[in-house]
Amino acid sequence: MPRAFDTIVLIHGLWMTPRCWEHWIPRYQAHGYQVVARGWPGMDADPDALRRDPGNMASLGITEVVEHYEEIIEGLDRPPLIVGHSFGGLITQILLDRGFGVAGVAIASAAAKGVLILPFSTIRVVAPALSNPLNAHRAVPLTAEQFHYAFCNTLTAEESRAVYERYAVPGPDHVLFQAALANFNPHAASMVDFGNAERAPLLMVAGELDHISPPAIVTANYRLYARSSAVTDLHQFPGRSHYILGQGGWEEVADYALAWGERRAAEAERRPPVGTSPQS
Repeated sequence: MPRAFDTIVLIHGLWMTPRCWEHWIPRYQAHGYQVVARGWPGMDADPDALRRDPGNMASLGITEVVEHYEEIIEGLDRPPLIVGHSFGGLITQILLDRGFGVAGVAIASAAAKGVLILPFSTIRVVAPALSNPLNAHRAVPLTAEQFHYAFCNTLTAEESRAVYERYAVPGPDHVLFQAALANFNPHAASMVDFGNAERAPLLMVAGELDHISPPAIVTANYRLYARSSAVTDLHQFPGRSHYILGQGGWEEVADYALAWGERRAAEAERRPPVGTSPQS
């Protein structure tokens, strides 16, 4: 029986590059899938190069990132499974809403427009960037201490430093400003149609100890989809931080996402079509 998809598109988040998927890529390839893990526009460079000169991505926004992945997906032979982390999870939600992908997994997703809850831990992470309006057109790195709190709060400072040196890069803070002001903007770039009944299945994943996208944010985002008859699932992994892609036990998360995608995509393939999409 043919698979519902043969390609998995992985989308990284803010302050990261595709290197964050370095463990997931061979694991999915071992299952026989083609894996596409491209960076945001201008972010396919080596992390060391981006740290030295982040200028090419300084004013990058959500719209440009979404359009970049639309172009990538349109170049594939078949609709893929889309898996995104953090802001990549938000990009995944937007792509599904626009008709792309056979299914999508949003891991520790940044909030779409309409999520009103803002836990203290999230405020603590984003406040330094948002406190300076000039950062809206800058690519600003987290310090090692900020990264430890934001991503690796379940690790020691020494362990976190190694992760920071391996993965962390400056991030275009414009996307933070867009997300933070979304609920005051009727045309916000982070907007999705939560009532869209024609989109592909969506799984939202939360990490119990995540400081950037804690379960309260992910759950609030998930509940907004209650108005849609499209499949939307929620799963929380205990003991996981925002470094859920590389933290001990990442294999369980990767395998759960893939198994869910295979099951839900196959179910959707067997259902009669309810509309058209850019890939139909």
